[in-house]
Amino acid sequence: MRSKWKKNQVRGPVPCATKPREVIQMDSLDFGYVFAFTGIDIFTKEVLVNLYPALTSLEGLSFLQSAIQRFRHTTLLQTDGGSEFKDHFRKNVFVFADRYRIARPYRKNEQAYIESFNRSLRKECLGWGKYYQREIPSLQKEVTEYLDYYHSKRAHLALKLKTPNEVLEEYQLSDF
Repeated sequence: MRSKWKKNQVRGPVPCATKPREVIQMDSLDFGYVFAFTGIDIFTKEVLVNLYPALTSLEGLSFLQSAIQRFRHTTLLQTDGGSEFKDHFRKNVFVFADRYRIARPYRKNEQAYIESFNRSLRKECLGWGKYYQREIPSLQKEVTEYLDYYHSKRAHLALKLKTPNEVLEEYQLSDF
């Protein structure tokens, strides 16, 4: 029997960035009764994580407003096709981005940067456990501490063993 997987197939366009804040990818993670919205600048690996009690477009809009404060403006914003990135989120996305792109379903390589960070967030910070809404303040504190470590101490191979803060300082974009 032959495998249906084609070895040398084109797997879809992976967004590329040549400068900071050019491409931002966003996604969400399910932790039981708590949902993490994540966003990453694929050039500097700078991330933003906010925890919410629900997975709706209103929470998506709230996360978008946090992203505007963090990343300011971007050329391309890319998300998956989740319901949290529709309705209210979709109506306001062009305040933050020149272009908005929805990754094709079941094409994880199109969201490779954010999926990689989501895996790191699970492995190095929150794990695979289920959390309750009453735990959000303590979880957000834990995530904030992890992000401080991630931005200032954790070296990244893709950044030639620099931290995201060091790359931001090179481009004079550091807010820390």
